[in-house]
Amino acid sequence: MSDSLRDQLLKSGLVQKLKSEAKPAPRPAPSSNKAFAKRPPRPPSGPQQGARPEQGAKPHQAARPAGVDEADLARAYALRARQEREERERQQREAERAAREKKERKQKLATLLDGKALNSTDADLPRHFPHGNKIRRIYCTADQLARLNRGDLAVVQLSGRYLLVEQAIALQAKAIQEDALVLLCDPNAPPEDDVPADLVW
Repeated sequence: MSDSLRDQLLKSGLVQKLKSEAKPAPRPAPSSNKAFAKRPPRPPSGPQQGARPEQGAKPHQAARPAGVDEADLARAYALRARQEREERERQQREAERAAREKKERKQKLATLLDGKALNSTDADLPRHFPHGNKIRRIYCTADQLARLNRGDLAVVQLSGRYLLVEQAIALQAKAIQEDALVLLCDPNAPPEDDVPADLVW
């Protein structure tokens, strides 16, 4: 047998068959899912759960924009300043109104009493009366003193002067300004401290 054993085996097809059986099977292509599984996880963009805030930072301050407290404080100061200014202006207007009304009352009183005073240069009898926590006096004639004690005459005040006037004029003066009427006797009233109203002292 001249052919070699190899040649004989090749002819018979046994060698090729053995080679095909001995050839290792091709490896499967790596799965894309497997490659994705090996990829390290991407870190979350936000703060991790349980992470501690920076030292000194307060949780409620992080969400609030800067300058909010300063703006609120500025608005509070502005509101207070406006209220104080309005109160000062109101008080000033009230004082001006009161002064204007007082001046008008004084002018009306002066007009009413113009030429109505019965004070006489011949009067030599003093008539004392309380006014302003002090004892004041006005000089009368004998007839005027009797009429004053009966309530026919009265005493009113104008610009620091005491004027003796008729009862009707005195009541009109009181209607204009309450404290203008200083003395108006009531003959039916009981005497105070048992002192007669017509006592000269």
